Amino acid sequence: MVKRTKKTKYLFVTGGVVSSLGKGLAAASIGALMENRGLAVTHLKLDPYINVDPGTMSPFQHGEVYVTDDGAETDLDLGHYERFTSAKMTRGNNFTTGRIYNTVIQKERRGEYLGKTVQVIPHITDEIKAIIREAAGEADIVIVEVGGTVGDIESLPFLEAIRQMKYDVGDENVIYAHLTLVPYIAAAGELKTKPTQHSVKELREIGIQPDILLCRSDREISREMKDKIALFCNVDTSAVFTALDVSSIYEVPLVYHREGLDDKLAELFNIWSRAPRLERWEQIVEKVKHPKKGEVRIGVVGKYVELHESYKSLNEALVHGGIATDVRLVHQFIDSTKLEQGDLSELDQVDAILVPGGFGVRGTEGKILAVRYAREKKVPFFGICLGLQMAVIEYARDVLQLENANSLEFDEKTPHPVVTLMEGQKGVSDKGGTMRLGAYPCKLLPGTKARELYGVELIQERHRHRYEFNNDYRQRFEAAGMTFSGLNPELGLVEMIELAGHPHFVGCQFHPEFKSKPFRPHPLFAGFVAAALAHRDRRAREGGTVTKLPLGKQG
Repeated sequence: MVKRTKKTKYLFVTGGVVSSLGKGLAAASIGALMENRGLAVTHLKLDPYINVDPGTMSPFQHGEVYVTDDGAETDLDLGHYERFTSAKMTRGNNFTTGRIYNTVIQKERRGEYLGKTVQVIPHITDEIKAIIREAAGEADIVIVEVGGTVGDIESLPFLEAIRQMKYDVGDENVIYAHLTLVPYIAAAGELKTKPTQHSVKELREIGIQPDILLCRSDREISREMKDKIALFCNVDTSAVFTALDVSSIYEVPLVYHREGLDDKLAELFNIWSRAPRLERWEQIVEKVKHPKKGEVRIGVVGKYVELHESYKSLNEALVHGGIATDVRLVHQFIDSTKLEQGDLSELDQVDAILVPGGFGVRGTEGKILAVRYAREKKVPFFGICLGLQMAVIEYARDVLQLENANSLEFDEKTPHPVVTLMEGQKGVSDKGGTMRLGAYPCKLLPGTKARELYGVELIQERHRHRYEFNNDYRQRFEAAGMTFSGLNPELGLVEMIELAGHPHFVGCQFHPEFKSKPFRPHPLFAGFVAAALAHRDRRAREGGTVTKLPLGKQG
């Protein structure tokens, strides 16, 4: 257990009425405000599903899987926490029901409960409380987000555990913040508070009285209505806040500050802190909402495009690239399976093409067509993880003329496996937590675009994959003009590729989106968006058209 030299404050964030209200953004925004007041903040996400982690879940089920430096596959809300604060997330910052029960069962098998009957209370709840205390570390405030919606049966052990925390650490060290919905009913012409009343009633029935109510709404909530909510929910009117819908997520801390949320938290915690310094948040919002250089359109070619949450960190990293370049970023999501039908007209509409990561063969041929389009028509291209692999397969087929070149992931009988299974992955049967995960070093080649963008020789980036470029083909690729601009210095594995003579053609095996922040845009995204801007301006000078080059035949 971590020994603390100071009293940590605990803020528990729950959600009610409906799911997907934005508890993660609320928690991250509160973290940003309290950190800006000079306090050390950390975060913990408790997820009620039984999966040990989200690593084996479909993006359609769960959205993005966020990867930490230490190789944990976690909930996407940890990405919000890292983007909004300086807190460093690890596998100790995200726990699921499955992981907690797994730990308790292992302890029971080892006889650590000394023959006792193992029960939800106290054994599961004690384990949850131990996790919360461990996550706190040396932070002044640990913000704990409880996944799911109040009333879900799956969340009950977590809610019972956080109820007990107030009695364990003292009344003055715990705050319960409840995010709820106050919908506007057009037929009635007014906001309705009844859903919030019922949600708080559910919480109070299990022994939790919210101290703070964050009322999500598409319009301002009047003082009169706040008084009504306060009366029926047994909270002070000064503790009822409008969580207003905004056009940019980076406005949320500013909205909360204008409502006085951070002042109220400091008062309830009885904790001294300086006034928040939010100038840089204001500058970020200004750049997002009023860019000086117009907009650029990025084509994101993937197979999970129906659910934008599948590419959450990627989408935000592109926005950060827009902030760095002073342009508005327009995402145009292009379904790679539809490209396979032969209609590439959507690609004509974008200023740059990005092929993100993914798993499985579906849609890969469409991604390869998008790579070829970008390479032949000199459209800025960025390939991430699977996107790099699609780029080398396309190059092998069309430039090296290696017929039916492919990845062993998609075709075990390919005569040219230019993408192959990592040696350490052979024989692995379990799918969860067994990929190449977390931060690994990469050495950049002098004189390359990658080295120019990063400005340093050695970098560390986060990975999540099983397959790699096959080094047996490296000499042939280099002879044909492909540059391997980044290599793992210990294993010699290819980490980055690029093409000389192309305005911007870059691929990376890692996931740079996980390390991008609004205040510190990732250099690969900043460089990619800058290339898109240059391409947009070049097309404008040429009369707004793109030279129509025939696509090479597919090998």
